[in-house]
Amino acid sequence: MKNVVVVVGPGLIGQAIARRVSAGKRVILADLKQENADAAAETLANAGFDVTSTTVDVSSRASVQALVAQATASGEVMSLIHAAGVSPSQASPKTILAVDLYGTAVVLEEFGNVIAAGGAGVVIASQSGHRLGALTAEEDAALALTPTEELLSLPLLAPERITDSLHAYQLSKRGNALRVKAEAVRWGKRGARINTISPGIIITPLARDELSGPRAGGYQRMIDLSPVGRAGTPDEVGNVGALLLGSDGAFITGSDFLMDGGVTASYFYGELTPK
Repeated sequence: MKNVVVVVGPGLIGQAIARRVSAGKRVILADLKQENADAAAETLANAGFDVTSTTVDVSSRASVQALVAQATASGEVMSLIHAAGVSPSQASPKTILAVDLYGTAVVLEEFGNVIAAGGAGVVIASQSGHRLGALTAEEDAALALTPTEELLSLPLLAPERITDSLHAYQLSKRGNALRVKAEAVRWGKRGARINTISPGIIITPLARDELSGPRAGGYQRMIDLSPVGRAGTPDEVGNVGALLLGSDGAFITGSDFLMDGGVTASYFYGELTPK
């Protein structure tokens, strides 16, 4: 059996990372919609990769467990690329917390139970998590360590406190980075690593939704006033993902890599600073 690369959410970023780390391995692409997984699979298959497609709903533990079973039946899971999620313009606060926060915690937990020695994972978070104000040490610990099935019951995630989709998204992405930091300890006991990438505005269909949605003005302003002065590309995220999943990143685990063209720097110390 071949070594296995699992891509949860095989959009442009997931595909970009997969292309860099999957040669000679079996690739399993899992998306909420079969047609999305099939389209990505066709692209990678045409490029010479051994690929299969399936569905997964990350907000359902049973669905994630079924994906884990399929992956382990195909070989040793050496790489996990978790790039599934919904944006503030695509969903309600409740759905964002269920998919982006709880769903990521489930994926980390279930794949952390089977990841092979020498394996590694990468989770796609967001610059948004870095623009959220500081949480208390207790809140950080709660997001990192609360048992997964109790996560959405945390007081700081109560519906009356999270009424805005952007706030839900920022909390979810901050939670992703904290959860990965904690999971790195558990994954390390299996000889595996796990890290987070927090991209800025990367031109994908999700980003285009935001750039044409109710927050379009703010998004364009972030691009215009960032030190780099442009949006990023999936291939640029792919380069960082390949580092974190490969042998050159063997000393990196439990870390979050912010790559946003300097938007966060400008937000705190530059022209994007709130007045």
